[in-house]
Amino acid sequence: MQIQKLMNTYGRPVTAHTGATESPLAYRAFLQPLRYKNKLYLYGVNTEIGYNSQGHYLYIGPPEPDLSTWEDDVWLLCDGVKYRIDRAEGVYLGNRRLYVWAIVRSMVEIGGGLPA
Repeated sequence: MQIQKLMNTYGRPVTAHTGATESPLAYRAFLQPLRYKNKLYLYGVNTEIGYNSQGHYLYIGPPEPDLSTWEDDVWLLCDGVKYRIDRAEGVYLGNRRLYVWAIVRSMVEIGGGLPA
């Protein structure tokens, strides 16, 4: 399909990691910062060195992997930045999933490398 061809041509390299020992899944997807006019929905994290307002991003990726069905221990890696999935949904045409839409946020490593 045309959407998959565009992702393969113009998408950024992404790897999906799970808490399991499985190998990361590599593919290409679109990942762009969200720019809200009103910051009501954005929140941050207090860390040992101060407040970090986590960046939120729009993810548009291929129908597989279907991030909407993955567990909480999944994270994405793109350009050396880790992202946690806040919300993901498949986008369909009839019964066929065309792509996965998600809101992801950059992860903050705190105390001992634990992601927040």
